[in-house]
Amino acid sequence: MDDFDPATSFAGQIAEHYDDAPRGDEAACTALLAELAHSGPALEFAIGTGRVALPLASRGVQVSGIELSADMVAQLRARPGGAQVPVVLGDMTTEVVPGRFALVYLVFNTVFNLLSQDAQVRCFENAARHLDDDGVFLVEAASPWAWTPRGERTRAEWVNQDSVGLDVSRYDPVTQLLETNHVSITEQGNRFFPIVLRLAYPAELDLMARLAGLKLVDRWGGWHRQPFTADSVQHVSVYARS
Repeated sequence: MDDFDPATSFAGQIAEHYDDAPRGDEAACTALLAELAHSGPALEFAIGTGRVALPLASRGVQVSGIELSADMVAQLRARPGGAQVPVVLGDMTTEVVPGRFALVYLVFNTVFNLLSQDAQVRCFENAARHLDDDGVFLVEAASPWAWTPRGERTRAEWVNQDSVGLDVSRYDPVTQLLETNHVSITEQGNRFFPIVLRLAYPAELDLMARLAGLKLVDRWGGWHRQPFTADSVQHVSVYARS
């Protein structure tokens, strides 16, 4: 995808409309995160609009964040309780937040927003840098086999009488880059939400963890701790110090 820049891909209209279609997993997600935090502080990489951080904070967890997009942080600040969440503006692979955390977490495929293996490894290293001795790093990501058609794919995300949502994708297995554009076609006009992701299989993420001094301690097929199998479309993986 020509001229795609991850640093600006969550700005403007994309930030404004990011939560137009909630995932609906927030309650289960924050319940598990609160349990893993064990009453300790938590740090969210790519905290975004606070979709997860704010309900987690409402459970009594002290949440901080790192976020690359100032526009996404502005959406967070506009929400009830958003002004009280400390956020460092910058790259989650390098920025350092003061203190140590019982839980560092990265949800909704955001590890794939890092478009090289080196950057993804640095993300694991930065997570390890922020963990206390007994802390854990949680990653939620899609199973690549659920997202990797050969060549190109167009899929209907929704079909209404006056609007259509399309997911137009192209995957290169050599670079592991998935180019996707979520296209919204309505009577009011068209909107485009482009993104490029570098997909990584769970085994590759586990190796990244080992390079960062972490090891896999749990992997589930979702937020309800369901078994992770070949049919799982996502995984929730938990890493701790080796």
